[in-house]
Amino acid sequence: MTVRLSLQTFLAPAPLALAGLIAAATTTLGLAGNAQAATEWDMPTPYGDRTFHTVNIREFADDVRERTDGELDITVHPNGSLIEHPEIKNSVRRGIVPIGELIMSRLANENPIFEVDSVPYLASSYEDAQTLWEASREIIADELAKQQLRLLFAVPWPPQGIYTQEKVETADDLKNLKMRAYNKSSERLAQLVGAVPTQIEVPDIPTAFSTGRVDAMVTSPATGADTKAWDYLSHFNHAQLWLPKNMVIVSDKAFSRLDEATQQAVLDAAKAAETRGWQMSREETDKALQVLRDNGITVSEPSEELAATLQDVGETMAQEWKDRAGEQGAQILERYRQMQQ
Repeated sequence: MTVRLSLQTFLAPAPLALAGLIAAATTTLGLAGNAQAATEWDMPTPYGDRTFHTVNIREFADDVRERTDGELDITVHPNGSLIEHPEIKNSVRRGIVPIGELIMSRLANENPIFEVDSVPYLASSYEDAQTLWEASREIIADELAKQQLRLLFAVPWPPQGIYTQEKVETADDLKNLKMRAYNKSSERLAQLVGAVPTQIEVPDIPTAFSTGRVDAMVTSPATGADTKAWDYLSHFNHAQLWLPKNMVIVSDKAFSRLDEATQQAVLDAAKAAETRGWQMSREETDKALQVLRDNGITVSEPSEELAATLQDVGETMAQEWKDRAGEQGAQILERYRQMQQ
């Protein structure tokens, strides 16, 4: 800070000069205190601008800015442009960025409860997925809180299906295919149907297919539409395996620095974003399926034989998840069953 005094001040008698110095400094400090800069947050997200999750998060950021009269300004960095997907959670935890988005099931290696939304056929409709989220949210939030992370909101992807370059009638048609995986559940599914799981992030999907790194993938109609799947494959089996969620988390340390009114504005904007995001996901399912059809993708439902195999796979994976998830998993399932009654 620079305090500028006139020549007359320096030429004044000593007591007068001192008084002038104090007055000038006090005035300058007062002006600085009244013009505090807005808090700025950088927010990394894994997916591109066309993805409805990113659209929703940009609306969340705009909502926060409006509710706080610009006192909190969140800049969204999509498509892994600031921080790549695998590093987003730890970057928020370590304070590199204050807030971020990631797919919840990516944290399954830390605790199986994070992949409860990716157990095949446990909740394969929006209604069941909503109930499962209500049953699991508190336990998941508590687990994040142990790492000084606050859960703001979560939004599901459309139901997951199977993309291939040839029509799939039975599980044998998937054997030995290199199948793109994005979480532990999609890896395990690939293994159980005899495919070879390969970790590929969404921005890399087109290149992975064009270079032969993968032959098939399990993902949503939305991801297929966003990545122009018709450029590298021809079939989508709408198996509706599960509805995985993306979640937005914030560092407790960064959140606690906000004043009470700003904190409440963030929580209110998060609640609105979750409600809006679930509706956007529903609408995106039908919209994306039509985009796939319009661009030449053959969209089909599982044959009886394939459906039976996938159901068996789901039962195997459900039991494996229960064994891994222990008491927390049992609590979630008990709450889920009670809410369904």
